[in-house]
Amino acid sequence: MEKVICFFNSAIAWGGGEKWHFDVALRFKNAGYKVVFFAHKDSELIKRVKNEGIQNYAVEIDNLSFLNPFKLKKTALVFRKEKISILIINLSRDLKFAGLVGKKVGVKNIIYRRGSAIPIRNSFFNRYLFSNVVNNVLANSYKTKDTINEINKSLFPKSKIHVIYNGIDLKAWDNLSNDVYARSSDKIILGNIGRLVRQKGQKYLIDIAVKLKEHRISFEMRIGGDGHLVEELKSYAKEQKVYEYFDFVGFVEDSKAFLSQIDIFLLPSLWEGFGYVLVEAMACKKPIVAYNISSNPEIVADNETGFLVEFGDLDSFTNKIVLLAKDKILREKIGANGRKRVESLFTIEQTVYNLQKLLELQK
Repeated sequence: MEKVICFFNSAIAWGGGEKWHFDVALRFKNAGYKVVFFAHKDSELIKRVKNEGIQNYAVEIDNLSFLNPFKLKKTALVFRKEKISILIINLSRDLKFAGLVGKKVGVKNIIYRRGSAIPIRNSFFNRYLFSNVVNNVLANSYKTKDTINEINKSLFPKSKIHVIYNGIDLKAWDNLSNDVYARSSDKIILGNIGRLVRQKGQKYLIDIAVKLKEHRISFEMRIGGDGHLVEELKSYAKEQKVYEYFDFVGFVEDSKAFLSQIDIFLLPSLWEGFGYVLVEAMACKKPIVAYNISSNPEIVADNETGFLVEFGDLDSFTNKIVLLAKDKILREKIGANGRKRVESLFTIEQTVYNLQKLLELQK
C-alpha cells in the first residue's frame, strides 16, 4: 500500500519551520509520493502549497482546539479519507490536536518535528503525548535534541530522536533574482532577516549601531521582517540617534535578493532551533557575525565562515563587524568558505535523503 505523507502546520506566520515543511513537502510531491498538507487558512504557507498544486486542507488551530469534538471529528474524517500513514507535525498545539487525531485513526508513524532549542515542559499532557502518541521526534540540530529531555530525562527515548539538518535547494537558489534590494551607495551594508519579536534580538542591532557610529564606520543596517516590535524598534533607534542608519524593509519575500545586496549578515537572536537564514547567507557567500548560542556553532564555523561571540558581548560583536568592514579580502574569503560549507552539509537533497531513510521510503 502506498504511504501517504501528511504535513500539519497551523502557523499563520512564515518562519523556518514553515519553510522546512513547504520545501520538504514539495520535494516529496515532485518525487512522486502522495502528499497531503494542512495549513492555516490565512497563512503564507498555504498560499505556497496551493501554488505548487499540493493537496491541501485549511485549518485554524489554537491551544484548546484538542477539546473541540467537532474539529477533531472533521479532521479525523479527512485523515481516514486520505489514508494518512505518516504524519509530520511542527507545533506543540498541533501535536495536541493532530497527534491525538492521528492516534485515534491509526496513523502508523506520528512524527513531531522540534524546531526550537527550548526544553519541553514536564507536564502530564506532554508525558502522555510522548509516551502514547509520538513515534519519532525529528530535531533540526543536536542542540535541539539535547533540550528535548532536558527537564524529564525519560520523556522520550533518545534512540527515537533523529537529527536532520535543514537544507536549501542551491540550484533553485542560484537562479533567483538579485536585483530587488539595490545598493545606493558604497557604504558597508549590514543585514538581518527575522520576525521582529524579542527572540530575534534586533534591539541589540540598534545598540551595535551606536558603537559602529563611534568607530566612524560608514554603514547601513537593513532589517528584513515584520512583527509586533516594529514600531518599538524604530522608536528605540530614534532615541539612540541612529535611525538614519536603518532601513526597515518589512517582510522579505525573496531572501536571496535581500542577502545578495548586503556585505555582512548579523544574527543577534537570543536562541535558535536552526538558523535557516544563516545557511542562506552563507549560500550567498556572506560572512556572518552571531552569538555563540543554540545551534549556531553547528552551522557557522567560527573564524572560518564567520565569527561567533559570547551572548550579550556587544563590544566583541561590534569589533568583528569592524574587522570585516575594513577588510574586503577577508569578507570574500570567509564568504567563500561559507558557500563550501553549505554545499557539503546543508542542501535540501541531503535533508530529503535523510528523511527518506527515516521514513523507509527509498525507492
